[in-house]
Amino acid sequence: MSAAYVVLLPVKPPARGKSRLEVDPVRRRVLAAAFALDTAGACLGAGRVTAVLAVTDDARFADDLRAAGCETIPDGVADDLNGSLRLAAAEACRRWPEAIPVAVCADLPALRSTDLDAALTSHAGARAGRPAFVTDREGVGTTLYAAPFDEFDPHFGSGSREAHLVSGAWEITGDLASLRHDVDDAEALAAAVGLGLGARTRAAMLSGMPRS
Repeated sequence: MSAAYVVLLPVKPPARGKSRLEVDPVRRRVLAAAFALDTAGACLGAGRVTAVLAVTDDARFADDLRAAGCETIPDGVADDLNGSLRLAAAEACRRWPEAIPVAVCADLPALRSTDLDAALTSHAGARAGRPAFVTDREGVGTTLYAAPFDEFDPHFGSGSREAHLVSGAWEITGDLASLRHDVDDAEALAAAVGLGLGARTRAAMLSGMPRS
């Protein structure tokens, strides 16, 4: 049987997310929410993904994520992304014991389901028993980390590519352009436009107003 995955999607409250986007606070909140919902939608559309478990302390936005098809839980460890992801992996293991947890950054507004499936297929086909990750377009950070629950130990943060390599995780290669393209600032957002934004981010770019 082909390996299946549960996406762990850590989502900051949109009002606090994407602080490096130099736009007014209302528009920044709308964009941050749109990024997360488009990322979730692409994950849900991937053939290897059984479920998306969003991790957020924003109860109101959790309603939007559930409406989009996600399951949600609150952050397990305050101000500790990796700690919260480890707890989320434990919850995913409880709910979907046959699936492999995979953490995906929630700021991938151009993500295509095909790129996510390609990365997960690479992991499942080559070394599914080992931790693996996808580096960002700059070759410094990480946008995806996958490992069986008993090996799940992410190292997101500054210099996470090197931290994951040191931990023994292997790097998933390939183009995977939309999976590598996280958006933190205006330059990255402009580049993401060239890849093709998700529907909610396109709408947010046009209007700057919340969309249901």
